[in-house]
Amino acid sequence: MLSMPASLYAQVVARGAFADGDSDLARYTRTFERFLMQSGEDHPYTLDACEDLAIAYSDAGDISTAIALLQRTLSGWLRIFGEDYPKTLSSRSNLAIAYTKAGDLGRAIPLFQHTLDGRLRVLGEDHPDTVATAGVLAQSYYAVGDLRRAIPLFQHTLDSRLRVLGEDHPDTLTSGSILAESYQAAGDLERAIALFHRAFDELLRVLGGDHPDTLTARNNLAESYLAVGDLERAIPLFQQTLDDRVRVLGEDHPYTLMSHSLLAESYLAAGNPGQAIPLYERALDGRLRVLGEDHPRTLISLKNLASAYVSAGDPRQAIPLFQRALDGRLRVLGEDHPDTRTSRDDLAVAYVSAGDPEQAIPLFQQIFSDTCRVLGEDDPDTLISRCNLAVVYYAAGHSEQAIPLFQQVLDDRIRVLGEHHPDTLASRDDLARAYESAGDLEQAIALYQRALDERLRLLGEDHPDTLASRDNLACAYESAGD
Repeated sequence: MLSMPASLYAQVVARGAFADGDSDLARYTRTFERFLMQSGEDHPYTLDACEDLAIAYSDAGDISTAIALLQRTLSGWLRIFGEDYPKTLSSRSNLAIAYTKAGDLGRAIPLFQHTLDGRLRVLGEDHPDTVATAGVLAQSYYAVGDLRRAIPLFQHTLDSRLRVLGEDHPDTLTSGSILAESYQAAGDLERAIALFHRAFDELLRVLGGDHPDTLTARNNLAESYLAVGDLERAIPLFQQTLDDRVRVLGEDHPYTLMSHSLLAESYLAAGNPGQAIPLYERALDGRLRVLGEDHPRTLISLKNLASAYVSAGDPRQAIPLFQRALDGRLRVLGEDHPDTRTSRDDLAVAYVSAGDPEQAIPLFQQIFSDTCRVLGEDDPDTLISRCNLAVVYYAAGHSEQAIPLFQQVLDDRIRVLGEHHPDTLASRDDLARAYESAGDLEQAIALYQRALDERLRLLGEDHPDTLASRDNLACAYESAGD
């Protein structure tokens, strides 16, 4: 079948279809309809016009219509020219991209894989389209957490770009950084650090110290050192990145504010909350000013600053910050979002740390009620939330309320986790302590004895938990005058 050159197709489209004032969708729709009527659905011009219309729908946010048109286009190219025709390959890739935009990676990944196989066969492993497809497929696997498949594809992309583009090309440098991130996500921090170091050194040499990509590479290297607990290397790198971002990007740039938070996190990990708090305060002030009270990053800053105050032994300063974070998440995310429950838990724990368990009780009651309703009676988080409610009743001196809750937790853990699970044994200790506090030493001793027997059998004589159980039982006997 003969076809016009692509440039002539563009001229025909421009002359015959586009009118002043038309939207892109209207113009591409009219072009498609014109070619469909004049040339039939299998003409290459019709298929090109159908694909253009699909992309216009995608750009307009109507992904479902775009997908339907791209499926039609792919079927046409397959029917007329077969699997390995270049436009069949590009059409399949565009359909995969549309599924990715729709969040349907389950459909996108096989299409990207099919496209990659075809481009390897037709174009070879070092063709730019092949390399780009391998990179997109790797990113898709990364997004679904399949690092076992993602990492070899990222490595293939880097190797191809090194061969074809050279080590100093921006795409090669980007590929090195992405491969490092994938190793870090996989927990292979030794390889990640080596790749991050190499990426930073290359970017520093090629782009200079003040280029945003160089600053990002230094930040990535610092984060990898933080992940392995090498704070002596992490802190100076974070400090240098912060200083450079303040100078290059400005005080209120999002990356500058992130650098404040990361340096603060490093100081907190080093056991120095006094250094962390002013940095967290600066990040919070900037995000409040730039992003507003309810932005997710602002809410994270509130939590971070509050947690730093708790680490510094000042939970009273933390409480109003945790309250603001909770109020924001209630407004933005709603009652049942996991982050909202986490914020309520943070606030409750801060009240307990401040010596005010009575204030914590209604918060833990709400957490338990929400968790039970959303996740169900036997979900591990529900069991934990019931246990936390029992503990706070116990801490507030309300043993009569704590005992039935501890009993329910023990019964549930026996049923869900089994008699010998560590959490089940811990629940038996909790119930024993509550009975001991209520003065019912007979019940407490029986529970402590059962916990000791289980730990002797499961853990052995010298395990720390076994020794603690023996101490608990001895103290209970002593209180009973035995």
